[in-house]
Amino acid sequence: MKKHLVRFILGALCVLLLLGHAAHVWQLPFVTALDAYLYDARLKLSMQDGVDERIVIVDIDEKSLAELGRWPWSRKTVADLVQRLTDDYQVSVIGFDVVFAEPDDSSGLKVLDQIGRQELKNDAAYQRVLQAYRPQLDFDRMFAEVLRGRPVVLGYYFSDKTTHQLAGALPPPVFKAGSLQGRDIEFIRRGGFGGNLPILQSAATSGGHFNPGIDFDGVVRRVPMVVEYEGAYYESLSLAVLRTQIGRTELHPVIESDGDADFIEALNVVSDGLQIRIPVDQQVSALVPYRGAERSFPYLSAVDVLNGRISKAQLNGRIVLVGTSAPGLNDLRSTPVGAAYPGVEVHANLIAGMLDGAIKEAPGFLLGFEVLQLLAFGALLVFLLPLLSPFRATLLALVTLGGIIGINLWLWTSANFVQPLAAGVLLTALLYALNMSWGYFVESRTKRQFAELFGQYVPPELVDEMARNPESYSMEGRNEELTVLFADIRSFTSISEGLDPKELTHLMNDYLGAMTDVIRANRGTLDKYIGDAIMTFWGAPLKDSENARHAVLTALAMQQRLKLLAEPFRTRHWPELHIGIGINTGMMTVGDMGSSVRKAYTVMGDAVNLASRLEGITKEYGVGIVAGELTRQQVTDISFRELDRVRVKGKDEPVAIYEPLGLTAELPAAVIDELQQWQHALRLYRAQDWDQAELQLYNLRRQAPDCRLYVLYTERVATLRASPPGENWDGVTTFQTK
Repeated sequence: MKKHLVRFILGALCVLLLLGHAAHVWQLPFVTALDAYLYDARLKLSMQDGVDERIVIVDIDEKSLAELGRWPWSRKTVADLVQRLTDDYQVSVIGFDVVFAEPDDSSGLKVLDQIGRQELKNDAAYQRVLQAYRPQLDFDRMFAEVLRGRPVVLGYYFSDKTTHQLAGALPPPVFKAGSLQGRDIEFIRRGGFGGNLPILQSAATSGGHFNPGIDFDGVVRRVPMVVEYEGAYYESLSLAVLRTQIGRTELHPVIESDGDADFIEALNVVSDGLQIRIPVDQQVSALVPYRGAERSFPYLSAVDVLNGRISKAQLNGRIVLVGTSAPGLNDLRSTPVGAAYPGVEVHANLIAGMLDGAIKEAPGFLLGFEVLQLLAFGALLVFLLPLLSPFRATLLALVTLGGIIGINLWLWTSANFVQPLAAGVLLTALLYALNMSWGYFVESRTKRQFAELFGQYVPPELVDEMARNPESYSMEGRNEELTVLFADIRSFTSISEGLDPKELTHLMNDYLGAMTDVIRANRGTLDKYIGDAIMTFWGAPLKDSENARHAVLTALAMQQRLKLLAEPFRTRHWPELHIGIGINTGMMTVGDMGSSVRKAYTVMGDAVNLASRLEGITKEYGVGIVAGELTRQQVTDISFRELDRVRVKGKDEPVAIYEPLGLTAELPAAVIDELQQWQHALRLYRAQDWDQAELQLYNLRRQAPDCRLYVLYTERVATLRASPPGENWDGVTTFQTK
């Protein structure tokens, strides 16, 4: 335990840091930002999707602007829209997410009044006609008359600036000035407003502000349900629409105290035995329960409604919000579900959430619960992680993280509670990273010693892999199905005799370096250099389910790399090299083998010996690569040419041998055609149809006169025709030498 003391102390400091944030002793901006991100993620994860038909948005869209002209429209047009919605479509309530702050002079009445006062003030006939037509030209009064007695809620906005108060009027407050006297509640306070014309606001049933709550990152996640202005308290548009829709409601604040201050926990909308509870935060704001992306509510073009192009069934009895999605009218908001989200749909989501009782809340006791949770999980991780192996530490961290997230999601879905998640996630990540980093950096000296110890036994690339997790690595011998490759330079004796020792050393270094690069690039384990030969294998110590494929691709790449070496070798007056490669797959013993003086991580067994024999017979068939039968069976995307069935020295059972030609998808059509002709010739040969086999081989030799394989089989046909092998002939070639 003593050796882990420093880690215990550092872990405890991480716990205290995040506990202070959770308890609001201090604020860590990056934790706050992460909490906002995780809130948005949970919201998207739990969205209902689908379209809520109860609330319809009558959209002042681009189509409406194109037909009716730019906004603002004539109040007569808006009055006709309200009349159409209430009288013809019989909607339940209308809420305007727009403000009518300026008088409507579009009828020309203002100009006519000015003429009547200045130029024709004594013209009685003019004055009589003007008064007669005034009701038809006073669009504001006309709109007010339409509003009167109809369930219409007008929207307006508040401003932080006291100098921003515009001409207009506020609706009656939901809580009069002084009604909450003595209660130190943290309402959002505003200094100015932009209201509707007094004649309109007084005629409307109600009014509500449409100010969203904008978080630190510019995203709308909540809306102030009640705002304080000059000591009085005014409701939001969504709340006013809900209360108008229900009718004859009272609004009761549920006031609680935490000892230091009072706060409103919820607003209760009460009407004739019906009660709707709206949870709010300490600033009397409600979280918007977004049900989906944009257009989660029906959108109807305002011009279509105005012209009666909408069926009654689409609007009858619905709550209607009149707003705009047109980009030029600046009512697009950044929300968790969309970067350019229509503001009117924010209110629609809030109304739907209040009707469904789906508003999320964060009651005060969750703060204490989060602190206890951080203490419990933090103590668990602080004291256990240093004692566990990396695998078990990772498992513990994942289980802890899953527990924190699981509890949080359960509270979110089952109780509609919003508990902060970032502190718990970060605490788990920090403590895990601390312990893993400590193990990596502080204990790296031990791993370097491990590398020095085993570096004399195994290739460096294996040491690197072993040093990452030494306790789980074993060099003990075991049986595995692996693939082994032998590569040898042809005529190396004559090459070495033609070069002085220095040149031969440089040539071998360049050759072996190039071949080793190819092997390592294809996940091979370099076993050893045996003079001019190379031995390598796949599948150990690291598991490789495609060990046969990687070996064949390596062989093909080695032959290709050898061709690239030809030109630089020629410029240095070195001979061009040719190599034979044998590949075989099978069960073999792999492990640390040798004596107390010298050990090596290597492979042994019959399958290894066969690979060596296959390398030796490449020159007999005039090919660069020979692969065994099991290797061929395990590789499906490479084309092979069957060379023969052979019985090598030291083995009684014959095996089929193959030459890999390349990836099937990349082979030219001519090569595929030649391969098919060869397969046909081989079948004729094994059927002892010597004449047809010879004819087929003749055609193949015309296409590839330098192919040793075709010459070999032509010679065999001539020999076997002269001395037939008999009916029991198995077509196997036996090699008596290695």
